[in-house]
Amino acid sequence: MKQDNIYPVATMPRRKREELLGQRALMIWFTGLSGSGKSTVALALERELHERGRICRVLDGDNIRSGINNNLGFSTEDRMENIRRIAEVAKLFVDTGVITVAAFISPTCSMRELARDIIGADDFFEVYVSTPIEVCEQRDVKGLYKKARAGLIKEFTGVNSAFEPPRNPSLVIDTSSMSLDRCVEVIMQAIGERIEKR
Repeated sequence: MKQDNIYPVATMPRRKREELLGQRALMIWFTGLSGSGKSTVALALERELHERGRICRVLDGDNIRSGINNNLGFSTEDRMENIRRIAEVAKLFVDTGVITVAAFISPTCSMRELARDIIGADDFFEVYVSTPIEVCEQRDVKGLYKKARAGLIKEFTGVNSAFEPPRNPSLVIDTSSMSLDRCVEVIMQAIGERIEKR
């Protein structure tokens, strides 16, 4: 229930923080199946941005679920709340002038639309990592597909829970046909002008 006695506090304008950092903030949201390469590309992008003198922060599913969202399960309701909290945290980073990179399965269009609405459409750059499930399952980095196929994990995206591809992503990459360096290069080309200081 929303409380009546909460009043927003006017803090330093975002543009002032961006001027200080010498960059423009952006939310780069990676979505795709487990094992598609979201986190690998996100971390490589963070390194590239850092080498170019940009302040960047990666938010990853495992890290978030071991901290701020450690009380959430994997029901549809909990997954929606997981994304809502992540988006609220990401919005704070973006408002601080930080280039923010999120790597989350976020399997439904409604989840990603919620994140976009919270963060703001102008600041939301969606990258669909469209690596085929056959490749993701062959990688099975964490052994999750094997457990899901054995019935040990319920509601696992791609096995017994659907993944809804983005309707109109900002960019599509496929780590089964693109090298890691090429993925980062393509993303940097796409976001280059958007993160340059005003």
